[in-house]
Amino acid sequence: MSTQNPVGEFDVSGVTSEGVAWLASAGTYPRSTLALWEERPSAPVVLPCGSTFDVVNVPAVFGRWMLDRLWDEGPGSGPVAAYRGRMLLFAAPGTAQRLPSLLEWEESGSRSEGIPPLLCHGIGDAVTVPAPSTHDSGDPSPSCRLESRWLVAPDTRHPWLPGPEILLWATVRAARAAVRISIFPPQDLDAKVYDVSRRR
Repeated sequence: MSTQNPVGEFDVSGVTSEGVAWLASAGTYPRSTLALWEERPSAPVVLPCGSTFDVVNVPAVFGRWMLDRLWDEGPGSGPVAAYRGRMLLFAAPGTAQRLPSLLEWEESGSRSEGIPPLLCHGIGDAVTVPAPSTHDSGDPSPSCRLESRWLVAPDTRHPWLPGPEILLWATVRAARAAVRISIFPPQDLDAKVYDVSRRR
């Protein structure tokens, strides 16, 4: 379960050995990925999308609003990572193919405004996933820990992943909420902790 440490950062110790195995299973050579992480647990890696998971890549603030909708009003989320000012929501395989057409249909009905362009990574795409740990003293690049980290860590061998309909719902709700929210972001965007025990 993801917890919050005293300085307000999300504690990536929530990445369990089962979660690491799930991530590694997405790669062509899972044993090589596991061996790399065993030797360098703070090394981010590039993994292919489309079979184990898809990824929906959104601007960080909008992604925070989506997560708020998913956890406060919906079923929760699958694993979520922050990467270079954006948020990566791990989704069920096939989501990257289906979600854009659902969003296009939604927007053509003039029922939603303010949805930023979403990048959907599926078959043929790959994403950089954060390392399982940030506590490797031998890491030559501490800046990687700042630009790539888990917000909701993978903690099971078969995590629940939202599909395109759930992410469409969260996207539309987030866009509607954005219209009502001040242009000033909350003062502490990293303070909220999501209770993964609610995940379905």
